Amino acid sequence: MSGRQGGKLKPLKAPKKAGKAEETEEEIAFKAKKKQEEDALKAAREKAIGKSGPLLGGGIKKSGKK
Repeated sequence: MSGRQGGKLKPLKAPKKAGKAEETEEEIAFKAKKKQEEDALKAAREKAIGKSGPLLGGGIKKSGKK
C-alpha cells in the first residue's frame, strides 16, 4: 500500500472549452465602433495635452520681502 491511498481523489481535469470560432456581424461591428471611439478619445486627449501642457506655476506667489 502506498502512503497516499486515503482521502478524497482529485477529479480529472476537464478539457478546455473551445472559444467561439466565428464572431457574429453584430460583434464585429461593436468591436469596430468601440475601437473608433477609443481612437477618438485618445486623439482628443492628445490634442488637449498638446496645447496647454501641464498647469504649472499656479498657486500662491511669494514675494522676496520678509
